[in-house]
Amino acid sequence: MAVCYVCGKKKVTGNNVSHANNKTRRWFNPNLQTIKAQTDKGPRKISICTRCLRSGLIKKAV
Repeated sequence: MAVCYVCGKKKVTGNNVSHANNKTRRWFNPNLQTIKAQTDKGPRKISICTRCLRSGLIKKAV
């Protein structure tokens, strides 16, 4: 399952609501990017959301 490595953000459910107020279930997916980052186990590929990536919460591996 796609989960942010830093904050644990994952997909959540909600409703599509039509103009006639009909409700059907849908998913809201986080904007996850796969990057090569420096972790405590060395450099590895991780999924991280763009908010954590922009905030500089992870150090990219060269």
